[in-house]
Amino acid sequence: MTMHDDQVDVTTEIVADLIREQFPEWSGEEIRLLPSTGTVNAIYRIGTGLSARFPLRLTDPTEALVTLEREARASAELARVSPFPVPEPVALGKPGAGYPMPWSIQTWLPGTIASDADPSGSTAFAEDLATFITALRDADTRGRRFTGEGRGGALPHHDAWMAECFEQSETLLDVPRLRRLWSRFRELPRTSPDVMNHCDLIPGNILVTEGRLTGILDTGGYAPADPALDLVSAWHLLQPLPRQALRHALSTDDLEWERGKAWAFQQSMGLVWYYADTNPPMSALGRRTLARILESTE
Repeated sequence: MTMHDDQVDVTTEIVADLIREQFPEWSGEEIRLLPSTGTVNAIYRIGTGLSARFPLRLTDPTEALVTLEREARASAELARVSPFPVPEPVALGKPGAGYPMPWSIQTWLPGTIASDADPSGSTAFAEDLATFITALRDADTRGRRFTGEGRGGALPHHDAWMAECFEQSETLLDVPRLRRLWSRFRELPRTSPDVMNHCDLIPGNILVTEGRLTGILDTGGYAPADPALDLVSAWHLLQPLPRQALRHALSTDDLEWERGKAWAFQQSMGLVWYYADTNPPMSALGRRTLARILESTE
């Protein structure tokens, strides 16, 4: 079952043909699909040192190339400031072999994603996460500001999306309670200027080895946004005691903490219903995060 109505088919055979045609230096490497709960790209490993990312949703090839080029620049920029390993861009591929869009190749990082390793009870992991977020916050925005796309701007700008989420979730969640919570979250004022954020610190984008953070994935969204945005990690990744350790390490005040909770809430509401049938682990992530948020408000 596909996750999106406009999802593009990608197979190992298509990937092998694209590698052979466009990057013959890697044509002898083993190519295999990586199991993933990701919703944006299909990921294929090329040999032992590379991975290829194929956008899943059909987009105009010219627009898709602009996006991939922007993501490559963002990933390279984040790599220069990150205290933890991140994938680095290697090459961009062209449409071909039955695949209609450009695609990307980057370096491969070892480790287990946090969805599988579950470091949620580790204070040391929470402190690692704080180290990463601090490094990004300290990075130069170079005068850039939030672009207006996605999360990280004004909470009320997401009212229409939240209304759809509430409607779609009527049979899945305690919607009246969640509506009341959003009505409070959306009023939280913004008092701090934009800082650099990863913008999607969910378990599937965090690599863990022996309970410690050892790598960060999906870095193409690195951009200026609300300082509270990367605090979604507190709710997606951590149990209460490590969550408080993260907050302490970041010296987060009450307002910023609540805004981080609001961004995690906004993201999770969409995950539950949209992926209920097509990506159950992602839907379950949304449910778990909402449960943590609700528990913290009681």
